[in-house]
Amino acid sequence: MKRIKRGIHPEDRKEESKEERIKKIFPTRVILPLRQHTGSPSKPLVKVGDGVREGEKIAEASSFVSSPVHASISGKVTAIQKMPHPLGGEDLSIIIEGEKEKRENWENKDKDISSLSIEEIQDKIRQAGIVGLGGAAFPTHVKLTPPPDKPIDTVILNGCECEPYLTGDYRLMLERTFDCIYGLRIIMKTVGAKRGFIAIENNKPKAIALIKEKLKKEKNIKVVPLKTKYPQGAEKMLIYSILKKEVPSGGLPLDVGVVVNNVGTAVAISEAIRGDKPLIERVITVSGSGIRKKANLLVPLGTPFSYIIEECGGLKEEAKKVVMGGPMMGITQYTLDVPVIKGTSGILVLTEEETKKTNEEPCIKCARCLDHCPMGLLPTILAHLVKKEKWEELEKYHIMDCLECGCCSYVCPSKIPLVQLIKWGKLHLQEASLNKTS
Repeated sequence: MKRIKRGIHPEDRKEESKEERIKKIFPTRVILPLRQHTGSPSKPLVKVGDGVREGEKIAEASSFVSSPVHASISGKVTAIQKMPHPLGGEDLSIIIEGEKEKRENWENKDKDISSLSIEEIQDKIRQAGIVGLGGAAFPTHVKLTPPPDKPIDTVILNGCECEPYLTGDYRLMLERTFDCIYGLRIIMKTVGAKRGFIAIENNKPKAIALIKEKLKKEKNIKVVPLKTKYPQGAEKMLIYSILKKEVPSGGLPLDVGVVVNNVGTAVAISEAIRGDKPLIERVITVSGSGIRKKANLLVPLGTPFSYIIEECGGLKEEAKKVVMGGPMMGITQYTLDVPVIKGTSGILVLTEEETKKTNEEPCIKCARCLDHCPMGLLPTILAHLVKKEKWEELEKYHIMDCLECGCCSYVCPSKIPLVQLIKWGKLHLQEASLNKTS
């Protein structure tokens, strides 16, 4: 069975929510930040007091690498102001108050893919505001518009969902199988790829069996079971596991003729093409020992974390930490007033026992972080350079190739916050680069 070279085997904790079917929720108030994607923030098209319908564009893309924002509920714009953002700090947000718990009925129609032009597909995806739903939130229309000198021969649909606790993608593969496959076909047509793979880790046997059955007459799309290992679902890891192609340092998957998309993104593309539905909601997993009820929820974008946690029975007394995403790459939240954004894959509530602080000890040079780094980097060297603020030397050690997966911190016996230090170093270099260009 195919697998990545290095990585780790954290306890996956998926049993807690994997049998929970996707359930819709109906908030009456949403907070929609203008920064929900990689690239330039979008620009508001509405003003306070305006009435809006669910699916209406309320903010437009400000550049090619940007994405519009749509109203996720019908109601009235009550404020446009800075609000807490789940990625940190505050961001300009459009607040909509709905009068009642009512949703539009988006109808998917059968649509022959051969009748659609590539330009029409790209425009629909762009206008729908679709971004990568695996976490990076990169605008999908950009990824599906490769340069002419970078021909794409393969599309990989990522169904690995290797982060512990998260099971939303797993439920999508079981409950929205047609849309996953239809979306993959759309992506393949758009980039001109002749073959497609659906990558699923072997801890999801039901999904593997179901999609294999649906694809038994397909000649150019295959299911690839992968050995369960974190971070198997990272783009560069998938490409190497399946195709034995190595993305060059500083490069992108398109440099080796590959496009990788998440299964949630494929479903969103299917809805945009078949039902003209913009990206106004997404599936998230709510899990962890600190929440009373685990769930997989279809959540309108902008729904406050506080509302979702209340829908799941509230916090347990021993709840200590709330994380957006999974335990490996997720971001701890300082308030429950933050909203779900396009890149929110889950809400994880951990107890004090699970979040015990440990004191950092001196590095014992055991090399575990080197042995487990999936990119083959030198985390101890990078962390040391960051601590000493030797910024100019970081690029020599390829710091920008770091996935920020957290494997190094996970295995470190001295409990050195390696990935946090590396993130700090990357941020410093990015800010320095911006200052030079400005």
